[in-house]
Amino acid sequence: MPITKSLSAYRYQKKNCAQSILVGFKEECDIPDAEIDAARTAGGGGAEGGQCGALYAALQLSGENETKGTLLQQFVEKAGSERCRDIRKFKKLSCEGCVELAAKVLSKQEHGEKTP
Repeated sequence: MPITKSLSAYRYQKKNCAQSILVGFKEECDIPDAEIDAARTAGGGGAEGGQCGALYAALQLSGENETKGTLLQQFVEKAGSERCRDIRKFKKLSCEGCVELAAKVLSKQEHGEKTP
């Protein structure tokens, strides 16, 4: 369900990539609206080090360092990079695709959900 919620937030609520991940996991992770609003600055390459905002938000929600490493590795395998600018340059994934990928990988890592 977080994957669907994340995609819906991106597509219909016009949230940025980072905010969309937080919206998708809002209930499960008890994320306050203020945190979602604050993530406005993390979209479009505004996250620390130019990191993809969707990945950045997913990493913030993942607990253990081992989980973070796996999440990062799986994301980079599919997106080609962790940096927004590079992902856009390589054109392997759209921003919506990054939201979907980050939500899927986080769901799989944190919640054991099967990903399609």
